[in-house]
Amino acid sequence: MSVGTVHVIILNWRSAQMSLRAAKAAITAMDGIDGVVSLVDNDSGDGSFEEMSQHAADRGWTEGGRLRVLQSGHNGGFGAGNNAALRVPPDRPCDLVLFVNSDAFLEPDTIARMRTHMLTHPDIGLLGCRVLGEHGNHHTTHFRFPSAAGELEDAARTGPISRLLARHVVTLPMPPVAAPVDWAAGAALMIRSDVLNSIGGFDEAYFLYFEETDLCLRAAKAGWPTHYLPDASVMHIGSVSTGMREWTLPPDYWFASREHYYRKNHGRPYAVVAMLAHLAGLTIRRLRALGRDDQTLPRGQARALIRHALAPSRPRQIFRPGDRP
Repeated sequence: MSVGTVHVIILNWRSAQMSLRAAKAAITAMDGIDGVVSLVDNDSGDGSFEEMSQHAADRGWTEGGRLRVLQSGHNGGFGAGNNAALRVPPDRPCDLVLFVNSDAFLEPDTIARMRTHMLTHPDIGLLGCRVLGEHGNHHTTHFRFPSAAGELEDAARTGPISRLLARHVVTLPMPPVAAPVDWAAGAALMIRSDVLNSIGGFDEAYFLYFEETDLCLRAAKAGWPTHYLPDASVMHIGSVSTGMREWTLPPDYWFASREHYYRKNHGRPYAVVAMLAHLAGLTIRRLRALGRDDQTLPRGQARALIRHALAPSRPRQIFRPGDRP
């Protein structure tokens, strides 16, 4: 294995044309870099796998093993789909893995910049990059780990509480230069294979959301911090597969992932404290909205939090290198 080989993984679910666009950008960004791009269909059941396979073959992307199209065989969510690619190692072993969303398009120099940063900073375990919208607007993808205090601040959304709990606000200001963060969003997230070998891949108990937060936390506990590199960027459309832009309330799997994160990493009593902190924040926010129609107030969120707090715990399902498909 040559130094700095890269395995790019792009997960598709019922968005074949978008995923092919992401794959094309990744292939361009891999120019001059040894490695492979894996385009994984997460059991879409809509002909995506066949469409992507045919498109890749027609354009010669699969020649020489530069790109491969895989089928996960089961839609277990974001983490499970990416783990499916890790379970089928490339013919050329790679020492860096880059997870890329199907609606994220790498700039031509993004992989090279991220790869260089990882090679020159061997103590870093994971690396996120700057994420921009279609019109060049900055997407916040650099965060602190969630906490009960952060739940209170986020739900209340009031100046005095935000100032009091400033050190717990989950969203961090964008670092002007490469710097450590607690976790970075998975639109384009690079991780060392050595870290994956040490801590395992994604926990498949998360269907969607919080899986990259959990991965960064497990790496940090093992001595591998996450950094954010603003000099490398990706254009991200967002919400193509999830429909997040139309949400009035997050779906059940978001609340289930949140609850699993707290219970797994901090214990069930702390998860209860985090829920109560969030409910307290919502109460403060509603009191502030008395007498006026606040359309931003979430409807049904308190009930969803309580319902999932009463649900049984989910078993951890962490992929380990060497696990068979």
